[in-house]
Amino acid sequence: MSERTVVVASSVGLHARPAALFSQAAAQTSVPVMLTTASGRSVNAASILGVLSLGIDHGERVTLSSDDEAALEALAAMLERDLDLE
Repeated sequence: MSERTVVVASSVGLHARPAALFSQAAAQTSVPVMLTTASGRSVNAASILGVLSLGIDHGERVTLSSDDEAALEALAAMLERDLDLE
């Protein structure tokens, strides 16, 4: 399983709209993707409720893991942008 660690760029973190955009993109991948916080809490990245439950803030470091390198790259790139501006 591959991993990517990124810093969340969205100005409000992964709350409301950014979390929805991210989880929708994760749901469209062909394989499961896990989102893990620095404290070790993990959820399925395709679950909006799971992502929101982590309470991830701007500037927080998170790790994505999956068997699909392309999915990891795309989702990591999303987290590195301010999704509130899209």
